[in-house]
Amino acid sequence: MNAKKLVQAFYKSDALIDPAEMATYLHPEVKVEWNSTKGLIVMDHDEIIAFTTELSKAYMRTKVRMSHIVHEGDMVSARYSHFVKTIENPREEMLLAHFFVIWEVRDGKLFRGYQMSQLS
Repeated sequence: MNAKKLVQAFYKSDALIDPAEMATYLHPEVKVEWNSTKGLIVMDHDEIIAFTTELSKAYMRTKVRMSHIVHEGDMVSARYSHFVKTIENPREEMLLAHFFVIWEVRDGKLFRGYQMSQLS
């Protein structure tokens, strides 16, 4: 699977709320630098899995609507909106935030991520 297809599969999956599935996409030495409204957040493999576990407690479903995806070699850039359904209100889909991410893929796994987000 090429880098673009890997990133597309990642965002189409339940990896954002399923720690076991998330682990299948992550390189053991993964690192994510995320510029959010709370400032810079840097996460390694274990921190990403822990974050995914926390998301799974609040959201029963997530959906990513990708508007742009560009790749060159092992680098993939994507722009997307992240929608969620909460456990408290599973019938209402809410826009969580807009994202832009650059992923470096190594050994068929997500290796380095550089992400920016803006709350909806």
